[in-house]
Amino acid sequence: MTPSRATSEGGPPSRSRTVRAKAPGKLNVSFSVGPLREDGYHSVASAYLAVSLYEEVSATSVDGDGITVSLRATDAPSVPFAESMPLDERNLAVRAARLMADVTEKPTGLHLEITKRVPVAGGMGGGSADAAATLLACDALWGSGLSREELAHLAAELGADVPFALLGGAAVGLGIGDELTPALAPGPLHWALVLADFGLSTPTVFSALDRLRAARGKTPEEPDGVDPRILQALRSGDAEALAAVLRNDLQPAALKLAPQLADVIDQGAEYGALASLVSGSGPTVAMLARDEEHAIELADRLAEAGQNSLAVHSPVHGAKIVSDLTR
Repeated sequence: MTPSRATSEGGPPSRSRTVRAKAPGKLNVSFSVGPLREDGYHSVASAYLAVSLYEEVSATSVDGDGITVSLRATDAPSVPFAESMPLDERNLAVRAARLMADVTEKPTGLHLEITKRVPVAGGMGGGSADAAATLLACDALWGSGLSREELAHLAAELGADVPFALLGGAAVGLGIGDELTPALAPGPLHWALVLADFGLSTPTVFSALDRLRAARGKTPEEPDGVDPRILQALRSGDAEALAAVLRNDLQPAALKLAPQLADVIDQGAEYGALASLVSGSGPTVAMLARDEEHAIELADRLAEAGQNSLAVHSPVHGAKIVSDLTR
């Protein structure tokens, strides 16, 4: 199939099949960053948690051989800059569909409808979740018959966070974050998220970190794993123990680029969060709560103070099929 330029226009014919899939956003409760590599990436060691904020992708067979994309309005808390999300080949969901078309015998034309809930350029892997949901939906729609392991290999071609959005739960990520090992995290952990009204480019944040380190004459070591205390806290579901060891090497760079995030972190401390950290490359701030009630209370107080906030829990399942309908 030769996909056409994706647009927000177009749609399914009068009778077609639609497969809907969802995939979660993520938090990095530990994120260690090594030096810049020759390939332009950084080696990392990360502890991922999938959170209960889901992207949804509806994949519908259409006449022709192109790929079109649209955004679906949602009653979830507003997602800043959702309208600025590219609907062409820059979109990871489009790239995922093209990849699936390449490995499928008889792909059809395709319309993707994306329901955004994870912040755009927010450090929570929203685009990666779109890609993971698209891989799963297209596999079902076109009867590709790929195993989860084969889908994970395709996911790794799309970006470091896509394999985790497919896997979900909790995991340790090495390499550039795509070499995943599932981690035990049986007990729920609860968070209040503050969604910023701006985005941060992941490459820009990594570059800022490199500059900060160079200015300090600091040469980072290659990360060799995740702090065992992080993994123990996840295994036990001990929020207070986890709060004491949360780590994000990208946070100083994100704060350098967006100093106002420090005020959000201070606000979390004032309202009783166990700990707060910038999620991934930011600018979403995740505040760890004692329990579900505390997370809701934190989110409500932050909302009253004018923040775009919501309560979530982790870990949750990875990408899954929600429905499969012919109309």
